[in-house]
Amino acid sequence: MNISVGIVGLPNVGKSTLFNALTKKGVPAENYPFCTIDPSVGIVGVPDERIQKLSEFSKSQKTIPAAIEFVDIAGLVAGAAKGEGLGNKFLSNIRETDAILHMVRTFRDDDVIHVANKVDPISDLTVINMELILADLEVVEKRIGTNSRDAKRGEKEAILLEGALEKLKTALESETMASAVAFDEKELPLVKQLNLLTMKPMLYCLNVSAATENMAKEIASQLPGAHVEVDPVFESGFDNLITAAYELLGLETYFTTGEDETRAWTIQKGSTAPIAGTAIHTDFKDKFIRAEVINWQELLNAGSYPEAKAKGKVRTEGKEYIVKDGDVIEFKI
Repeated sequence: MNISVGIVGLPNVGKSTLFNALTKKGVPAENYPFCTIDPSVGIVGVPDERIQKLSEFSKSQKTIPAAIEFVDIAGLVAGAAKGEGLGNKFLSNIRETDAILHMVRTFRDDDVIHVANKVDPISDLTVINMELILADLEVVEKRIGTNSRDAKRGEKEAILLEGALEKLKTALESETMASAVAFDEKELPLVKQLNLLTMKPMLYCLNVSAATENMAKEIASQLPGAHVEVDPVFESGFDNLITAAYELLGLETYFTTGEDETRAWTIQKGSTAPIAGTAIHTDFKDKFIRAEVINWQELLNAGSYPEAKAKGKVRTEGKEYIVKDGDVIEFKI
């Protein structure tokens, strides 16, 4: 399951510094090192002590953790939604990601120029969010125009979408994120197809100095999902930040383990066993027969897989089983 998080913010707020530090972080798994796809895209292993313990338990030749792709998106500026500073290109890059990590500068440094010539975190937040809102408003207005023709012809889906688009237009014009709009269960799938920027899960990271730590924490208390790191101990919380991005997307991990490899597989929370199996191969959904399941800690406590089976700790689960975070699974197809 490929997961990507776009790092956004104004120029000179620390996006590239964060990206470079994150993508050098990695996890102790020599068979799944950090890899750079291009200069602004990198894959980072999700820190998880469980996979190392399972790998040692199985004496695995390879250890492959879950991973997240981070994308360092060039700085946005006011007017980006209208094309300022190559804004259209950068907003397009953000649209391709699963979540947004919004980097906000609170530190003051005369050697690092601020695009607005002053450090004002609240103003910076407002500028970036407004550009995302304006970009979404443009998408919604265009979709209203094309959808109206289908609605006039009486197409049921178009009529349903028409109401959702009007809700979105009203919200965005009042400077409200699309994620704050309430949709019913029939509207939501149609809205998700629009791939709106302000519908994406958002994680805030405040780049601070010791002098601005208290101010940053006050700002963080007003932002859901905010993560604060204090210079110069900049790398201390990277594991937490990577994990927070993973959790923000509603993801969890199950494991497969053996002598060849121990591997973490990423799935959406609430996935049934056949759906979880598609993380390994798409055929697993249709060919699924059953799954042999045990919690990772119970497996370690048993001392060996045969001993775990002998003690009745390995369960046989069917198609309706909801996979739990930390399950070790052997699929039967």
